[in-house]
Amino acid sequence: MNKHYLSALCLSLSLGASCWSLPVQAAQTGEATTSAASPAASDGAVSINSASAQELAAAMNGIGIKKAEAIVSYRDQFGAFTELEQLKEVPGIGSALVERNLPRLKL
Repeated sequence: MNKHYLSALCLSLSLGASCWSLPVQAAQTGEATTSAASPAASDGAVSINSASAQELAAAMNGIGIKKAEAIVSYRDQFGAFTELEQLKEVPGIGSALVERNLPRLKL
């Protein structure tokens, strides 16, 4: 069962927001979801210093896998971020994108 099928099913059943909060992987396997599924996002915010590209792409609004990989590459090249605003130094990440995602991020 793919993500688009699940989305269409949720819409057709008019389950609203409760359906969108169920991760696709858990829906496919029938596993229960927990807030501790990812150590990088245990408090609702993802760590830009320890999250994988996949975790960053999933947590950040407007960030796909390519930009998330750019964040990880920048981190690997220049070391850990000391301020969230340093994300603006990553190629392809602008001020508006950083500001929009500040509530989702931590060091």
